[in-house]
Amino acid sequence: MGFDQRPPRLLFSGAEETLLSALTHAPREAVEQGREYRLLRKVLDGTPAAVAILDERLRYRYVNEAMARMSGVPCAEFHGRTMGEVLPGVHRSEDILRMVLNDGQPRALSVTGTTKASSPFRKRQWNAVYHRLDDDGQVVGLCGIAVETSGLRQYLDDLERAHQRLALLDTAAMRVGTTLSVETTCAELAKFVVPSLADRASVWTLVTGESDEAPPPEPGVLRLRVTASAGGPDIAGRVGLVAGAGYYFDAVRDSPTRKCLDTGRPWLGNLATDDVMLKMVRTPHNLAVFREAGIHSMLVVPLPTREQPVGVIYLCRAGDSGPFTDEDVVVAQDLATRAAVAIDNARQYTLEHTMALELQRALMSEPGTPHPDLDTASRYLPAGRRALVGGDWFDSMALPSGRTLQVMGDVMGHGFSAAVAMSQYRSMLRGIAVSGSPVERILQEADHRLASIGLDRVATCQLALVDPRRGTCTLAAAGHPPPVLLHPDARADLLPVPNGPPLGTDIGGYEALTVDLPPEAVLLMYTDGLIERRWTDIDVSLRRLTNLRLATDGPLDTLLDAVLARLVHGHAEDDVTLLATRLRRR
Repeated sequence: MGFDQRPPRLLFSGAEETLLSALTHAPREAVEQGREYRLLRKVLDGTPAAVAILDERLRYRYVNEAMARMSGVPCAEFHGRTMGEVLPGVHRSEDILRMVLNDGQPRALSVTGTTKASSPFRKRQWNAVYHRLDDDGQVVGLCGIAVETSGLRQYLDDLERAHQRLALLDTAAMRVGTTLSVETTCAELAKFVVPSLADRASVWTLVTGESDEAPPPEPGVLRLRVTASAGGPDIAGRVGLVAGAGYYFDAVRDSPTRKCLDTGRPWLGNLATDDVMLKMVRTPHNLAVFREAGIHSMLVVPLPTREQPVGVIYLCRAGDSGPFTDEDVVVAQDLATRAAVAIDNARQYTLEHTMALELQRALMSEPGTPHPDLDTASRYLPAGRRALVGGDWFDSMALPSGRTLQVMGDVMGHGFSAAVAMSQYRSMLRGIAVSGSPVERILQEADHRLASIGLDRVATCQLALVDPRRGTCTLAAAGHPPPVLLHPDARADLLPVPNGPPLGTDIGGYEALTVDLPPEAVLLMYTDGLIERRWTDIDVSLRRLTNLRLATDGPLDTLLDAVLARLVHGHAEDDVTLLATRLRRR
């Protein structure tokens, strides 16, 4: 007779002492078997593995103390009941158990879920092996032995999450901060976290200094500006926290955003009530739009730097997306920390670059006004990723008799010292040029004077004296690249101007060259940043310039833009300055 009878009786009922007493006068073999029974019972009750015996209907007939401890359910409550009845939070495949009953082949399976017993693990898991029990050829049930592997499972899960987090951060390092533009960097961050971490995201940066776009904030109030948003353009134009780029928001002291900035800690609003959400979105209208969009959870993370946060990133979950987990908060903080460095570098670069360009323009000033018989245009393009001023300059000076002196120069080196030296060169050439001396004499005098005052930086220079009445141009050069004459038929010729030593050497020996300047022809003067490229022969670069085939009858600004577009790709290695001159039609 098997186990499957009603009501099922208990196995290993704890009556081993009664059994041994009854066997006192039994044969020695029976007594020994009783002692073995007691010993086996102690093994079953003492093992840390969970042991259970089930009948053919998968009802418990026996569980040991380890099973009771793991489940938080006393042994007696298992008797005559299935796992679904005793432990509804634990899941195992009963199909596999029935296969063991049918063919007698032992099988291992994973059992997962939650029990009434407290546990330090987020998820519990057991590895179990089930064997079929036979009695005189009759199947009577199953024996299951299980060992908890929750710790190993959690370790592996944590390891996998750590690998995923590192992979995410590595990817972010390649995709966020690819430029020195604050707007681009913030846009890269917002797009990166959607949809991997949020359904909506916006990056807000602190506004420093005054702005003409909005009145100044109240004292003690921090102003932020939406720099980038991602995920939901329908909301971006309607809601404060995910508004379009340029939207301003003043963070008062008791606002969650301000607390994030002051403390450097994130703010989490999972499945936030309307009251909690209203503290963040500020107005009932914004709250209504948030709810219409299905947003139910928000995470605000500061963008920290060593001195102070540069802003915050808002992350929103909507619809069927689950609320933010502790792991999500950690990942968001890691991303924000890395992105903040890139944003801060971009802000610092933008500030320094803007200041440098303002200084460059102040030192360079606007070129003088040529005679009305000439059309001129100019361009100044600073070197790629440097926030330093340079030594390039250009000038245009109206001289007596209707002539105009066009000047192009380049002081050796970069930085403020080069810019200051450039200002001295420019001023001195202006002072000498008003005398009306020939261009070669102007260079000679400038070379001598500059050497006598002890400037430690030499400069190259190109002078072009344009005479509209005669239709000629007289040129002289001090170590400067040759100018190009662009013809109406799209030809381009390098002018063979005699090239003397750079200014400031006190060597002298400059010569002049006079050429015709036909109607519609354009004289193009430039600094070496236009043609010099690392690993490229200078003759190759000059051929590229003369092979441009540019139209000369349109606006000179358009012509210069075409030159830069076709010869300067990406970030220039050196400052590029252009000056174009054309006789005006009469």
